[in-house]
Amino acid sequence: MRVAVGSGNPVKRDAVAGALPDATVEAVSVASGVPEQPWGDDETIRGARNRAERALAAGDYDLGVGLEGGVAERGSDLFLIMWAAASDGQRTEIGGGPRLRLPDEVAARLHSGDELGPVMDDLLDTSGIAENQGAAGVLTDGITDRTEALRTAVGGALGPFVTDYY
Repeated sequence: MRVAVGSGNPVKRDAVAGALPDATVEAVSVASGVPEQPWGDDETIRGARNRAERALAAGDYDLGVGLEGGVAERGSDLFLIMWAAASDGQRTEIGGGPRLRLPDEVAARLHSGDELGPVMDDLLDTSGIAENQGAAGVLTDGITDRTEALRTAVGGALGPFVTDYY
């Protein structure tokens, strides 16, 4: 099976390869069609769906997968969220990853218009956190990381394609 991942980010490609170890997984850079920092489940899901469908259309693939990280408010807290979408051209399915409460300082900067990856890089004095352990890895002290969190979302999106329960 040939699978296109709608992103050039190696973490996203690795998350899909981890979920589908017998597939040939290729990164295909496509636009998400949503802002760099998606807000809320709806916008984040829309970005994942767009990436999946655009990646599938980019070549001769059996499946397109899109992953999108965003933030969502729950009460007075702001959470990191992750959504995945998988499309075979006939249907598109979605699955979600873990939700992690963001520290107040991070949330304040996001409310001011900043994007999560650069905020985390600034706070940690690093670069490219989104292409490494991600905020998920930092905020859980390595209990999980971005690849594993995204793989979980991918698993949810792939369920209807790999089981007969749907």
